[in-house]
Amino acid sequence: MTRLTLYELAGADRALRFSPHCWKTRMALAHKGLEADRIPCWFTEKALIAFSGQTLVPILVDGTESVHDSWHIALHLERHFPDRPTLFAAAAVPLTHFVNRWADTVLVPALARIILQDIYRLLAPVDQPYFRQTREQRFGQRLEEVVADRAGHIADFRKTLAPLRQTLALQPFLAGDAPAYADYCVFGMFMWARCVSTADLLEDSDPVFAWRERLLDAFDGMARFAPSVPAAPDMG
Repeated sequence: MTRLTLYELAGADRALRFSPHCWKTRMALAHKGLEADRIPCWFTEKALIAFSGQTLVPILVDGTESVHDSWHIALHLERHFPDRPTLFAAAAVPLTHFVNRWADTVLVPALARIILQDIYRLLAPVDQPYFRQTREQRFGQRLEEVVADRAGHIADFRKTLAPLRQTLALQPFLAGDAPAYADYCVFGMFMWARCVSTADLLEDSDPVFAWRERLLDAFDGMARFAPSVPAAPDMG
């Protein structure tokens, strides 16, 4: 089998891989029982991925073929490794695509208002001006203003989880009794936050909390033991 290579976004500490979309792909590869050489990439290291014809990660290289965008990578893995566990289980591809779009359009902006400044602090100095300029242009505010009301933004984020919460109160995973790519589409968002921030996003009693715990333990704890920002010491 051809060796796979995955290009991932990294912080100043190149072991810190925090992109939600790269985490979708990490979980998809683990689900399929596949390994890839993982190449860290800073925001400004565009030359490293120029071969792909675009400027964003994740990028999966499979032999002579390069695939970008976590959704297209998932479809590629499903097509090219049909003998491995399916990423879509009983959920049809179009339904999973809806979950992916919901996560990208609803959860990304909600979480960004909580963690943008945390990300900024963890980036390589050469990446910080790029990140500040592009994110402030996107939100129309300074980073400090975007994240100013953290408590309010966390409360709003928890409200957006209502359909997820109601589903997970009835079943262990979005895909049913076992996780599939629909779960990873959402879990990637939580890994994005976990890797860069100590913000307390969920209450312990929330069904989403229990679901996140199950996925943190999946694949021998791959996500749980991934490098992340250390929690502040308990001063009590």
